[in-house]
Amino acid sequence: MPNWTLACATADIEPDDLIRFDHGSQTFVIIRSEDDTFHALDGICSHEHVHLCDGLVMEGQIECPKHSATFDYRSGEATRAPACVNLKTFPVRVQDGQVYIEI
Repeated sequence: MPNWTLACATADIEPDDLIRFDHGSQTFVIIRSEDDTFHALDGICSHEHVHLCDGLVMEGQIECPKHSATFDYRSGEATRAPACVNLKTFPVRVQDGQVYIEI
């Protein structure tokens, strides 16, 4: 059975931006695309375990602030070295101005 967890309000994130969401021992990033869709993925870079919340969001990608590795935020795919391990993505549901992720 899905465990939907409230992550933030839609108003908390501007288009083409992200926020950090911590739940228990897990860190996530919640991204609002320029198309106004929401995405959730691991919040720690798979290359050197840096928080992605300080990274940049652009053209469907999130860029790590440390070594500029990039990931497709829709699929979690590592798209530029030095990262070579994909990030896990999580289902997102938006309801009544709130963003929920399935953990």
